[in-house]
Amino acid sequence: MSTAAPVPPTDDHDGRMSLMEHLTELRDRLVKAIIAVTVGAVVGFLLYQQVFDALIGPYRELCDGGVDTLDENCRLLLTDPLEGFAVRMKVSIYGGIALAMPVLLWQLWRFISPGLYPREKRYALPFVASAFALFVLGAWIAYWTMPRAIEFLVTIAGEENVVVAYSPAKYFQLVVYMMLAFGIGFQFPIVLVFLQLIGLVEPATLAGVRRYAIVGIAVLVAVITPSGDPISMLALTLPMVVFYEAAIVVGRIILRRRERAEALP
Repeated sequence: MSTAAPVPPTDDHDGRMSLMEHLTELRDRLVKAIIAVTVGAVVGFLLYQQVFDALIGPYRELCDGGVDTLDENCRLLLTDPLEGFAVRMKVSIYGGIALAMPVLLWQLWRFISPGLYPREKRYALPFVASAFALFVLGAWIAYWTMPRAIEFLVTIAGEENVVVAYSPAKYFQLVVYMMLAFGIGFQFPIVLVFLQLIGLVEPATLAGVRRYAIVGIAVLVAVITPSGDPISMLALTLPMVVFYEAAIVVGRIILRRRERAEALP
């Protein structure tokens, strides 16, 4: 009497993961990301003075330029006895996130890669490297525009009747949020290329809605830019429009390669 061979589970048969496996995978990735940020925060705490000096750079550049309403010694004003410790902790965490960014991007890729085809998984290193490079570029552009942004905010408040005395918490929050907004905004082409890579969006579709996309980009930039000054918004809008066009070109290259690969016997 013969018995039928057991049918292998669906997950092992076709490589798909169950909901519980997805949740377990997400938990593991989050734990590794938190550990990476924690280690980075410890390093940031130890290097606090160097990070402090770097973040206060745009303010020093502006007050050294002779803006009358700013403190001539480029000092920030502490108004709360506990603010100094809180600022150090926040700066350490911000620095930890920045230092852990390659690990965070790698964990993100590892989480989404099981749903990709083998030929798409080979883009792991280019994805992480490109995303990190674009994040750094975006953060640097935000840092570069900060003196102009602060000057605009000081000027629009009225230079004759206002004395500017920023607290460290508010100032660092603005600088870090600006760098974070630009860094995230510069991930825009990575998202578009990825959507084309997995076939959710076609290059022709992106090209067809170009005008609406540009308007959407301008609205999005106005929402995510903390300072709200026109210089910073222009500095983020123009690269994102260029990235949109570049993503279409990359998508067309991906589409041609996929068509050639499918045409092979």
